[in-house]
Amino acid sequence: MEAESDEQKEITQRPKGDNKIQYLLTCIGFAVGLGNVWRFPYLCQTYGGGAFLIPYVIALVFEGLPLLHMELAIGQRLRMGSVGVWSSISPYQGGVGVASMLVSFLVGLFYNMILAWILWYFFHSFQSPLPWRDCPVNLNHTAVNYFWYRETLNITPNTETSGSLQWWLVLCLASAWCIVYICFIRGIETVGKAIYATATFPYLVLTIFLITALTLPGASDGLIYLFTPNVKTLKNPKVWLDAATQIFFSLSLAFGGLIAFSSYNPQKNNCERDALIVGCVNSFTSIYASIPIFAILGFKANENNNNCQNWNILTLTNAFNIGVGNITLENYGEWLNYLNKTDPSEVESLNLKACNLQTFLEESASGTGLAFILFTEAVIEMPASQVWAVLFFVTLFCLGLSSMFGNLEGVLTPLLDLHIVPPWIPKEAFTGLICLISFAVALIFTLGSGNYWLEIFNSYVGSVPLLIIAFFEIIAVAYVYGINRFNDDIEWMTGRRPNIYWQATWRFISPFMLLVVFVAYVVIEAEKQPTYNAWNPDYVSSLPLADVLHYPEWVFAICVLLSILPVVAIPLVAFYKFMCLLKNYTMNRHNQNPYANEYCHGEL
Repeated sequence: MEAESDEQKEITQRPKGDNKIQYLLTCIGFAVGLGNVWRFPYLCQTYGGGAFLIPYVIALVFEGLPLLHMELAIGQRLRMGSVGVWSSISPYQGGVGVASMLVSFLVGLFYNMILAWILWYFFHSFQSPLPWRDCPVNLNHTAVNYFWYRETLNITPNTETSGSLQWWLVLCLASAWCIVYICFIRGIETVGKAIYATATFPYLVLTIFLITALTLPGASDGLIYLFTPNVKTLKNPKVWLDAATQIFFSLSLAFGGLIAFSSYNPQKNNCERDALIVGCVNSFTSIYASIPIFAILGFKANENNNNCQNWNILTLTNAFNIGVGNITLENYGEWLNYLNKTDPSEVESLNLKACNLQTFLEESASGTGLAFILFTEAVIEMPASQVWAVLFFVTLFCLGLSSMFGNLEGVLTPLLDLHIVPPWIPKEAFTGLICLISFAVALIFTLGSGNYWLEIFNSYVGSVPLLIIAFFEIIAVAYVYGINRFNDDIEWMTGRRPNIYWQATWRFISPFMLLVVFVAYVVIEAEKQPTYNAWNPDYVSSLPLADVLHYPEWVFAICVLLSILPVVAIPLVAFYKFMCLLKNYTMNRHNQNPYANEYCHGEL
């Protein structure tokens, strides 16, 4: 640690937010993102609704909150970005900060592409009727699918077919980066102003959606599905793995952004309370967002089930010459049982559709599909659908934008703290340069195959690297910096010493859980050859019917590279520092000029 006078000088020099509420909203906005709206509900649905909440809460208590508290506390105490923090703890740990910076950069690339998609839908939400209401071609598929895969992505059949740059997506991507830059043009001071809107507006719209969704017919079926636990699924080890990673990624741990934000805090601040508030608000948001989503799922499932039964009713009415209106949705089951008993061969020859509400509840889209397919399909069924579409995509944009603040802060703060940028270059110009470079690299996502590449980045950048970075972070604090020294720092900042819960999780439980999750992830992934869902143009009956393909070898090599590239900095920096130490030791033994090796004492 620095001397008290040096700390006071640093405090006066470093920019800061206007107040405590602004800081908390910034951290909440960074942690609460698009994943809360679609990934958490998808995992709940996949693993039996309420049963998923059990491992989710366990992971929150023993992994998420301890790591969140640690990052907020260490950033607030040392008042540096991720690179500066871990280099201060140990020169050999400087690579952890570089790895966090690289992950933030790579995640920001594809995250802003999602914002570009949202802008594209937002611009079209003012049309009447909505452009995804009617399908312009005579094929047996839904209009929302057609608009997403053909009008928006213009997707290619596989990763090998790159396709051309889609000019409308290039313009939307440029607009998204311009908005991020405008919010960042003056650094943390400007972000603080923007965060009031981006962090609070989604809750207002979610509440409106919640009230409206609960009034939809069939909403109760979706909520019953959400909150009815299927305890048998807890025997599946992947449930525990996905619960741990969901907590980990939704809290935005190991990105460096939370460390950067907390570094702008006054040192005399209760970071323990901040961690509990941010962590609990994040988890509450996931559950709060799931309620309207599952209500809409119930609405859509009932609608699809009714359409299925109406098709069967029409078929039975024509086949058996039954009077129109005699078979209804209410007595459909009784009629079907009666006809099966009286003329089973005729019923069997009709090839009736299998109509099951539970099956329709289980067939929701995941990932980007949940927002751009399922939700848009629900919106067109609502009165004043243009208004709902605008509100929905503004909400998604606010959620994504507030998370982008953290991603970009996780890149800019370490670079500025390292003094890599010459002092004659204004901060605004450097921020613009980073945004311009990011935009140029992200053009790969605007290709016809861009959606495949976005899924690759999402799957491989946001998994193994974050687990490894967090493991090294907590080991660095607990066993390199020293847990007792860390406890002293927290007592100095908050006025009280961390209790037994924090002690146990930092020393043993959290590192052990991180190690178990990492090993489990590697074992599960090693057992299967990576595949992806590709759009097959030959499937015209349903657009798109997933065609499961294996990644080509060169694409798989890029997947592995994306997993390894960020964390390679950890051993490389440690090796570099060790070689410098060895060189210094050798020079000192030979009584050489002590100033000859100063190049080894860089910021890392």
